[in-house]
Amino acid sequence: MTKHVLFIQGAGEGAYEDDKALAASLQDALGPEYEIHYPAMLNEEDAPYELWKQQIETELGAMPEPVMLVGHSVGASVVIKGVGEMGIEKPIAGIFLIAGPFWGGDGWRYEGYEELELPEGISARLPKGASIFLYHCRDDEIVPFEHLALYAQILPQARVRELDEGGHQLDNDLSVVAEDIKRLPSAQFAK
Repeated sequence: MTKHVLFIQGAGEGAYEDDKALAASLQDALGPEYEIHYPAMLNEEDAPYELWKQQIETELGAMPEPVMLVGHSVGASVVIKGVGEMGIEKPIAGIFLIAGPFWGGDGWRYEGYEELELPEGISARLPKGASIFLYHCRDDEIVPFEHLALYAQILPQARVRELDEGGHQLDNDLSVVAEDIKRLPSAQFAK
């Protein structure tokens, strides 16, 4: 049975092209038993939350179940907030958040940050049985490493992967994410 992964890119001009290497790395590390779905997100320069959330919902609706969700950077922020708001009925085996900026609190507070700020109690709104993983490199030059601890605090069920180096793009090597995906219990893939 092919297992399906929805990979959501980061934001900013050229982010889709930049993150193609991440999606390819994940596909290579996972092998032919997995299929990476890597849609170009609309309006990547601004990454409007509602538009991206709707696009993720549409993508999820078209994918066979169960699904794994991977988000990079702003894509990680949109994935975790969106999944908590969507009320997804399709089984989600795992949620993998890479170098996600944390919005509000002790995280980023740029103009309009509230759009991506996680609501109180988000942890309880996530799909039951979905494994959650957080990844961040200490030498991330875009999103401060301290944002990892902010996510870990609000998502206590998450497994945290602190990486010493790799920068914001994890040196375009998602083998650590692939290993976690491969370790998910097979029961999470039963229909």
